[in-house]
Amino acid sequence: MMLKSGFDFGFDPGACADCGGRCCRGDSGYIWVNQREIQSIIRFLGANPIDFMEACIRRVDNRLSIGERQVGTGFQCVFLEMTPKARCRIYPVRPMQCRTFPFWDRYRNCPPKDECPGIREPA
Repeated sequence: MMLKSGFDFGFDPGACADCGGRCCRGDSGYIWVNQREIQSIIRFLGANPIDFMEACIRRVDNRLSIGERQVGTGFQCVFLEMTPKARCRIYPVRPMQCRTFPFWDRYRNCPPKDECPGIREPA
């Protein structure tokens, strides 16, 4: 189990295997990325930088976010693959924001238990 100072819960990353990518889909949102993260993803995918930026990144004011696509009544990250099993196509080079979930300041006092089956009470 992973713990982080200042958070009243832990996280079991083993729960991700059967979760279905619930942290990568649902309401529309932002996964902020910087140039270093974008370059890592482009290299990992072997993508053309111009095509990649057009297809996978969106500009929000003066920031950049991973794109999302509408699926039914919700949204999901453009890198979430659902078949045969939910998985992140860029997991080894995923952005820091993804790497630190669910230890985000907004969840410090209210962990996303409904969204994340890996949330655990510390022992």
